[in-house]
Amino acid sequence: MSRVSSAAIAAALAPDPRSSEPLYRQICERLRRHILNGTFPAGQQIPSSRVLAADLGVSRNTIMNAIEQLIAEGYLEGQPATGTFVTGAIPRALNPSSAAPPAADPRWSSFGQRLDETMARPPRALTKLAPFRPGVGALEVFPFDVWQRLFAAVWRTRSPELLDYGHPAGDLTLRRAIAAYMRIARGLQADADQIVIVSGAQQGIELTARLLVNPGEQVWVEDPGYFGIRTALQLQGSALVPVPVDEAGLDVQRGIAAAPVARLACVAPSHQFPRGVTMTLARRLELLNWAASADAWILEDDYDGEFTLHGHPLQALQGLDGGRRVIYLGTFSKTLFPSLRLAYLVVPPDLVDRFVACKAAVDRQCPVVEQAVLARFIVDGHFARHIRRMRALYADRAEALVASAQRHLAGALTVEAPTAGMHAIGWLEDGRSDEAVSRAAAEQGVVAWPLSSCRFGDAACRPGLVLGFAAYGEAEIDDGIVRLARALESR
Repeated sequence: MSRVSSAAIAAALAPDPRSSEPLYRQICERLRRHILNGTFPAGQQIPSSRVLAADLGVSRNTIMNAIEQLIAEGYLEGQPATGTFVTGAIPRALNPSSAAPPAADPRWSSFGQRLDETMARPPRALTKLAPFRPGVGALEVFPFDVWQRLFAAVWRTRSPELLDYGHPAGDLTLRRAIAAYMRIARGLQADADQIVIVSGAQQGIELTARLLVNPGEQVWVEDPGYFGIRTALQLQGSALVPVPVDEAGLDVQRGIAAAPVARLACVAPSHQFPRGVTMTLARRLELLNWAASADAWILEDDYDGEFTLHGHPLQALQGLDGGRRVIYLGTFSKTLFPSLRLAYLVVPPDLVDRFVACKAAVDRQCPVVEQAVLARFIVDGHFARHIRRMRALYADRAEALVASAQRHLAGALTVEAPTAGMHAIGWLEDGRSDEAVSRAAAEQGVVAWPLSSCRFGDAACRPGLVLGFAAYGEAEIDDGIVRLARALESR
């Protein structure tokens, strides 16, 4: 290939003075592009920095910076006493305009294919936190000043450990604090060594599925139930077995009839999502007996069981089991705030080492500083006080929701008074489609998940709406109910 003249090279490298990008970067990028597309062939000599600087009207340092960068990247090579040349070992780059487009089927892995199959979701929240988005607490009353003070105190320790890798199982002080608190608050039977801190409840579900369920093995899931659990299990290739939920919780006998040797059962016994029911003692004992006889495991999802609106929180299933067959999953996304991304597993002793190894392999550890702050928040008593405050506040907001629905929606939607948690169920009358009503509500700026979107099996489900109330004041709740009434009138 013929060589390019110095004048032609200078013309091809001329930078745009109107661009905000530094001159040396512009020259570097133009030179790189012409080398890759073959305009400047292998062995082509590049004019000296003095010549190029004069031709382009830039400083010599600008040219030298560009050339040194491309020598470092391997596009150019300097030869003593002779000059700078285009490297001879560079294959010509593919021209994007003539390249064949990617295949319509990118040949997803089996995991990628399962991800596509599990993308169905209930309607998500609007761009802002609008009624009645479930799963979010009263963020506006979080004790920001306390958290800020503790955060500053942690940094003032100037401990090198805050900047180092932490233990994959989590900060020991935090694990001890969780064990002590949950032993008293929920009757958990576990010590700090059985606790694994994870990056949110979803990761806890994923680790459990990875370690205890082989692809194709059966897993009981509540129907209707939490779609996040179904997604994590489906991505692992589990064979999901929908088990109906009634007023007593998961119907264990229906589960046994459908899949007597399932490997895992996923339940939310304290406050089921979305039905909001509490599993009876009889059903809990049935479930534990089945797990023991089937050599199966139980994942107890206690996402908002702390928020009992009347009376005291119930003992966790893990405490009733003695920690033999139950993996307990707790999260601070509901009790504190979602962006914290900290949750925890309470794992039977014989499983701990493998769970910690899996956590280390997946993402090494959770953020060290946030764990240290949270540990102080719990140890100093702020967490317990915050929970007590939220219980009283959520009880008031639940009452406001029920009362507003009675005023504005009588005969169209009956809101069932919740006994715990952060959401309620509104039962639709006259056989209306909850999906159609949910779409109409969105047009009115209201988030109302259709209960049918949480269904997994083929069993009939009474149409209803999942209404979160924890994040909204009484005025917001009433305004949301009025707008929901408009949506129902349009349907």
